[in-house]
Amino acid sequence: MSTRVGIIGYGNLGRGVECAIKQNPDMELVAVFTRRAPESVSILTQTATVCKIDDIENWKGKIDVMILCGGSATDLPEQTPVYAKMFNVVDSFDTHARIPEHFDNVDKASKEGENVALISAGWDPGMFSLNRMYASAILVDGADYTFWGKGVSQGHSDAIRRIEGVKDAKQYTVPVEAALEAVRSGRNPELTTRQKHTRECYVVLEEGADATKVENEIKTMPNYFADYDTTVHFISEEELKKNHSGIPHGGFVIRSGKTGWNSENNHIIEYSLKLDSNPEFTASVIVAYARAVARLSKEGQSGCKTVFDIAPAYLSTKDGAELRKTML
Repeated sequence: MSTRVGIIGYGNLGRGVECAIKQNPDMELVAVFTRRAPESVSILTQTATVCKIDDIENWKGKIDVMILCGGSATDLPEQTPVYAKMFNVVDSFDTHARIPEHFDNVDKASKEGENVALISAGWDPGMFSLNRMYASAILVDGADYTFWGKGVSQGHSDAIRRIEGVKDAKQYTVPVEAALEAVRSGRNPELTTRQKHTRECYVVLEEGADATKVENEIKTMPNYFADYDTTVHFISEEELKKNHSGIPHGGFVIRSGKTGWNSENNHIIEYSLKLDSNPEFTASVIVAYARAVARLSKEGQSGCKTVFDIAPAYLSTKDGAELRKTML
């Protein structure tokens, strides 16, 4: 029996989720919920229904997992606790500093509704988080390093677009090459946030907007730009569409550690991603975790989970016997 999936929101991430569900024959998209007029939302799936968000309560019991595709920085802290009372849910909340707070809020709501909620699914947080955990458990004497980019950060771009006077924007995270090479050499450097990355912002202003005010608000934004060397470029809407229409991303998680009686041997664990489409890859991770959430719910579990709490076998379309035969 297929896992019945609903989507709240239909931007880049929502379209990526739809594509990922198509590639997973054990899952079915049954409904898309939107604040816009349903007739204005053009989805590719023939069997799914586009509904107003106000109609969502009518879908209780008809959806196994609801995937929340709103803006991570602003929408999800409000949305996820609300919908976790009604459905099993998965979100991609990615403000690392606020994950503990978000977890507590969603845990309370999902237990109240006797549902399973998985937060912060994606590649960072998500796949990178798992690799940091595995590597640090294996190389106990060592240091973790995470580098993002060069690529477009959806969360950071969304944060800029929320600023008054901004019509559109794209933000690129760029690793500092000298820092990356120092880590790969095994020297275990102590690096500040500012020493590891720079941020490049391409911003289209609304007519009459104060560029100086917008630039200052970007550069001083906590959790996003305040701790980085940030460059803001004001460009035309035409230039943004021509030169910055794609959404590539990627990055590296590196653990540099030592073993031996006298810590004489060095080891490097490196996990990397090179993504043509950040939202499509993120959506693929989310859909795999939606499968896990549906399975946990059938087992009678409830409460909030993160990727640390999910056994790998719950993600796979293969059963245990096939996994042991083909992948172990």
